[in-house]
Amino acid sequence: MGTRVLVVDDEPEICELVRVYLEAEGFEVETLGDGAAAAARVTDDDAPQVDLAVLDVMLPGASGLEVCRAIRARHSYPVIMLTARGEQADKICGLTLGADDYVTKPFLPLELVARVKAQLRRYTTYNAAGGAHGERDGVIACRGLLLDVPAHEATLNERPLALTPTEFSLLRILLEADGAVVSARELYQRIFGDEYYERGSGSITVHVRHLREKMGDSFEDPRYIKTVWGLGYKIER
Repeated sequence: MGTRVLVVDDEPEICELVRVYLEAEGFEVETLGDGAAAAARVTDDDAPQVDLAVLDVMLPGASGLEVCRAIRARHSYPVIMLTARGEQADKICGLTLGADDYVTKPFLPLELVARVKAQLRRYTTYNAAGGAHGERDGVIACRGLLLDVPAHEATLNERPLALTPTEFSLLRILLEADGAVVSARELYQRIFGDEYYERGSGSITVHVRHLREKMGDSFEDPRYIKTVWGLGYKIER
């Protein structure tokens, strides 16, 4: 199977144009013109695997931003948003939801092809560097989540995460635990170096919540940080 690109745009001419250019580069292309259908497609575990999605922001049924949110709830593959010229709010919102790049309409097909190739190269490189979960040269990787410990930088699907020192330390401890549960007591003592009191549990809970919010992680169905009731927290692998 080749690399599959999902293109979602309600203008058939754009879908066909992008298809022709991407297929000329050896990609398999799947097109949809409705946001609701796209959201159903990206959450269908029985459908063929998608390697990258190109989403128009303005779609019938559901917006491209909603489709992006649905993708990020389950997948880490790259997402490129198509936005109208001057719609800065859409660009910012898309990047916040986990989009990796955006292209402004009208666009040159060859530019979009170049962006697709660049995102797939980066995604493949990151997966090769960390695999499902790995650490090399002070960089910890887990399914699109990268922690550069020496540089004290974190990214999720190439999107920088603005973490406080406490949040960075918490995430590092969980990643280094390699899927094992870490108790709130241990997190509190390792991060703050203080004796653990009942207030420590509440403090860790707040920091975990803020970390999830910044990562776009769901409390009900977490992709990364999972609460193990009565025990603590672990990174969902």
